[in-house]
Amino acid sequence: MFEEMAKRPAVWLCGEGAESQVVLSSRVRLARNIANLPFPSRADAENREKILSFVKTAVQKSANLRKGRFVDCAQMDDLDRAFMVERHLVSLEFTRCRDFSALLIGEEENLSLMVNEEDHLRIQALASGLEMNKTFQMADQADDELSRSLEYAFDPTFGFLTACPTNTGTGMRASVLIHLPGLTLTGEIEKVISQISKLGLVVRGFYGEGSDVWGNLFQVSNQTTLGRSEEDIVESLERVTRQIIEYEENARRRLFKEAKDQIEDKIWRAYGILKHARTLTSEEVLNMLSAIRLGIGMGVLKMVSLPQVNEILALTQPAHLQKYFKRRMEPGERDRVRADLVRAKMGG
Repeated sequence: MFEEMAKRPAVWLCGEGAESQVVLSSRVRLARNIANLPFPSRADAENREKILSFVKTAVQKSANLRKGRFVDCAQMDDLDRAFMVERHLVSLEFTRCRDFSALLIGEEENLSLMVNEEDHLRIQALASGLEMNKTFQMADQADDELSRSLEYAFDPTFGFLTACPTNTGTGMRASVLIHLPGLTLTGEIEKVISQISKLGLVVRGFYGEGSDVWGNLFQVSNQTTLGRSEEDIVESLERVTRQIIEYEENARRRLFKEAKDQIEDKIWRAYGILKHARTLTSEEVLNMLSAIRLGIGMGVLKMVSLPQVNEILALTQPAHLQKYFKRRMEPGERDRVRADLVRAKMGG
């Protein structure tokens, strides 16, 4: 199944949706737990099996979710799990899952369920571009359908009860994956991150919590869920994201005005390396694709499209590369094969 998935771009990287030149994707994740059952970290095998069984039954009663495919975590190897992280279908926490943990991948791959991760259930919706309302509606609909069969752990005062207190309340984490090379090159990124933090948002790396920032890609999400409505969280994140986009566009204009030659040189050097290099690490590709994406956004590069860049971004990640070519590779071989694939996709 994963080899088949590797042949097509992830839905969140299709290059469509509002503000897609700056915002790669929007995501909404809901944490839910079944009433009267211990959280996964404290549940024994019998309870974890019961939780999985309850969720599978609820999924079969859902018109939308029953079209998806369940994947048993215990039957996946390390490469499978790394592939799903790269695909943004699961969290890093899920890769350490135990027996009776599972993943449901929706028919169009824009919706997924993690069962027995930190919470009994994590409902996740993804979309390309700045589409917060769309992702919220997808997640909310799935939540409604599941709640007809599942009794959630809920307190009238505190809201939805979760394994981590920071998720208690709505249980919602809304986030955007945003490309900010202009703010990084002008040295303003730390100032912007500081301002964002004061607004109750948190900035993380490419794969979310516990990951590094690669290719000037940042994940911005809400930090608080208690005492706020889902609509308020979504509206607040979209408003702040649009402000960040404005800062980024101003930074790009200033760069092009004050350092046009240096910026164009950076873009064209990245293009030349990607089109002709014989070995490339995944980090090198991400950083050079950042320059290419900047070039497209500034109208410098016309011969490469945004969907093309997004496809290369996905396929050149380590697990994707191995799934795409259907074989395991050592790092050195991956670097050679990655460069061959990039040249082919760039038309070099």
